[in-house]
Amino acid sequence: MTHALVGAKSGWGKSWLCQWWTEDNAPTYDYLLVLDYKDEYRGLVKADLAHWGIAGPDEVGVDAHAWTDVLEQNGNLVLARHRLRTEEWREVCASAIRAARRLDGSVLVVIDEAHFVAPQSGSYPETIEGLATTGRGEGVSSMWVTQRLARLDETVVAQMMVRLLGGFSSTADLNKVGGIVDYPEGVHNPQMGTVRGLPSDLEADDGAVPVRKFTKDGQTQGSEWIYSTDGGDTRRVDSRALDMQSTHYGPEGEGLTTPG
Repeated sequence: MTHALVGAKSGWGKSWLCQWWTEDNAPTYDYLLVLDYKDEYRGLVKADLAHWGIAGPDEVGVDAHAWTDVLEQNGNLVLARHRLRTEEWREVCASAIRAARRLDGSVLVVIDEAHFVAPQSGSYPETIEGLATTGRGEGVSSMWVTQRLARLDETVVAQMMVRLLGGFSSTADLNKVGGIVDYPEGVHNPQMGTVRGLPSDLEADDGAVPVRKFTKDGQTQGSEWIYSTDGGDTRRVDSRALDMQSTHYGPEGEGLTTPG
């Protein structure tokens, strides 16, 4: 099982890429749970790849046993936040994650806007941290998706075996990138010119330039990412080359497969 980190600043096409990656991997798992902070993954539901659930005020306090029943009945579930404060959403996520970790079978859990679920500052339920630290032994893989890498808890970040990172504009986020990758973090700063020391396998067709976002008529057409693993596999990924069956509705924006 694999734990993956997906990160880029807002507007980089992060949720589109994660929906593609989720769609590509879901068939290999017995269960899928998408914790959808901004209701951006409902395209999976419309494509009949998952069922849709709403987590609103009535779901706060629902225990893991009840969520286990929901997951066993639905198999693949996109759980969308509705009218919940961040603290309430975190409580719902903890119960749903606890349920996912109890399931008999392989599970893929996708945590959208993960810095709200496992924040660097403040506390959060132990079962959320346990998804990253011990979930692998339970048959559970996970994707942790964030636009603010510096605000995602270091314990979670340190457990990621796969990383798919795009562009960042925050110095704090770029500094955190530098602590978790073994290539020049400047490739993730779209404001840079030439990235010194960039390995040739991470260069674009036009040289050692940072990752880029491609737009047409003000609309995002795709973006570039750096894929890396603890095993030393690194590559540059262009999301324009990836086909997705389901429609993405986000705003302008066993193990896991390798993109590209």
